[in-house]
Amino acid sequence: MNTFFRFLYEFLSVFFDGFADIFSGFGKGLFKMVNYKDYKTILESYQDSFSGLEWLFVGFAIALVVIIILSIILLIIFGIRKLIQIGRTKVNQDDLLDEINNLNNQVNKLMKEKNEIMAMKVSQLGLKPGEEISELDEDGDLEDDTVTDTSNSRFAKLTTIDEKYKTYKVKKYANNYTLKEIVENFRCYNASQLKLYYDLPLLRSFIAGLACGKLVILQGISGTGKTSLAYAWGKFVNNDSCIASVEPSWRDKTELLGYFNEFTKKFNESDVLAELYTSGYTDDIHTIILDEMNIARVEYYFAEMLSILEMPSRDEWIIELVTSGWDDDPKNITKGKLKLSGNLWYIGTINNDDSTFMVTDKVYDRAMPLDINTKVEPFKCPDQEPIEINASYFESLFEDAIINYPISSGNQKKIKELDDYIIKHFRIAFGNRILKQLNTFVPVYVACGGSEVEGIDYFVAKKILRKFEQLNILFIRDEIDPFISYLNKTFGNGKMVECIEFVERIKKSA
Repeated sequence: MNTFFRFLYEFLSVFFDGFADIFSGFGKGLFKMVNYKDYKTILESYQDSFSGLEWLFVGFAIALVVIIILSIILLIIFGIRKLIQIGRTKVNQDDLLDEINNLNNQVNKLMKEKNEIMAMKVSQLGLKPGEEISELDEDGDLEDDTVTDTSNSRFAKLTTIDEKYKTYKVKKYANNYTLKEIVENFRCYNASQLKLYYDLPLLRSFIAGLACGKLVILQGISGTGKTSLAYAWGKFVNNDSCIASVEPSWRDKTELLGYFNEFTKKFNESDVLAELYTSGYTDDIHTIILDEMNIARVEYYFAEMLSILEMPSRDEWIIELVTSGWDDDPKNITKGKLKLSGNLWYIGTINNDDSTFMVTDKVYDRAMPLDINTKVEPFKCPDQEPIEINASYFESLFEDAIINYPISSGNQKKIKELDDYIIKHFRIAFGNRILKQLNTFVPVYVACGGSEVEGIDYFVAKKILRKFEQLNILFIRDEIDPFISYLNKTFGNGKMVECIEFVERIKKSA
């Protein structure tokens, strides 16, 4: 064995000596590079032979060597610091994972304690754990409705809604209102109950806007009652609106609806999602208010919803929440997808100032924008209570209005001529979507008590002439006065009030 150990020592010495020579050689080389005495000796041996110009190059050579040496030293220092930082980052990541693991353990512990408390509560009622139990009312008595523990569902809120509406039957109301009565009652309700005052043309446009699509945009200066009008509508139909306060950080639909948390394996449900889900159980009118909707880019967080609501068949109104379904998902979520109901409207409010983003044509074309820029003086009105009305009946009133109050052939011809005029002079066209909305808006506006020309005037001003703002005002300024003359001649002197006011304001801004 002694012979083997001598062999092993000599054999491994070759490797370790070479390994030591690497560091030794690196150290000797580094020392030799910075040994100024060697440089000084060489310089002294040549200094008597240098001419004036050669001394300039000598200085350049010295400076170059100094720079290279300093660069190497800095690279070594930065390399060492980087290695230290990588080590610290790894330690921080490990600490973070440990913290997450501790939090998960605490959550599991709390869930266990909750289940134990629930089991104790169940045993007091004489039931076995796991059976459905009845809720206790404030007096501690059993209520008729049974509830199920939803703590294990990844959609806790939606599962609770399922439980709440388990025995729910769709309510059928008297439904004996006309659109004109709805407008007048809404106006009186605002004045008598909420001390909010709006004129009839605005409320007619609001109802007609609800008929055009599922998104209405209220815009104008601050303090004119945009959010109040949307809020009041929910109160008036006896079903409070869900208010979603848009945040500047909103970038996609998860900000609006919620998202699945991979750590907790739970879906963080928003109030908007809960309202969407609840609307599928009822035939009531549901409203979601997107307050200050343009404080973030609307086409980012609301793009998918806009596309879905454009689908011609409501059977295609389906939004994906998660990529796959679980067995214990809420009953109305199929394979991670939720079908949207037709009894829900979105009302967005917009403030146009430096802190907000411009709303794009994609959004405006799919919505009905309404301007609220004036305050109405208080007026007296008979007391009006909220009304009860089914959403299906409300939409049937729109369908009846389209049949009973179609745009007259004379005004249809004038609208076609107006389209040709705007294309020729301003290079802007209506488009089929806008024409379809026009043929809905105007009949509903008339059914609400307005005149046909008033409806055409309001729609053209808000949906078509709005596009003038994107044009170079200096180039179209000379076309504005002839356009006003054309409107007066075609529709009657002073009839197109909204259109004329809009283009005159455009002209003044040039």
